[in-house]
Amino acid sequence: MTKPKPAPLDDVSKAIIAELQEDGRRSYAAIGKAVGLSEAAVRQRVQRLVDSGVMQVVAVTDPLEMGFARQAMIGIKATGELEPIADALADLVEVDYVVITAGSFDVLAEVVCESDEHLLQVISSRIRTIPGVLSTETLVYLRLRKQTYAWGVR
Repeated sequence: MTKPKPAPLDDVSKAIIAELQEDGRRSYAAIGKAVGLSEAAVRQRVQRLVDSGVMQVVAVTDPLEMGFARQAMIGIKATGELEPIADALADLVEVDYVVITAGSFDVLAEVVCESDEHLLQVISSRIRTIPGVLSTETLVYLRLRKQTYAWGVR
């Protein structure tokens, strides 16, 4: 099911998002001072932005520090409808990112696993058994050079 497209953001909402992208722990009072609103007004706007799916406020962790020694992107070639395949992948606890693509692969899924053995089990016993999956190609991450969630507001 596709979410309805949120209403266009006004400049104040964009400024609030920019403040939170700079520091996700910034207080509503500090944000209010920066954007010209009261603390309560900022709190209400942030809640609306979260409720509408425009943004999330989450703690981003380092998988290695959390005990997950292996990350990989799995390229999946499939047949038939792609939505059910993407949904099945999204249901796997090890999968943190799923996209339907145009290109060499029909679907890409990022997995976070405890070990190489765990990764092998996820690919062999869970991903490749999803109806419609024809083949997979695993791109194992060796070193993370950049990861950002602050792509700005437009």
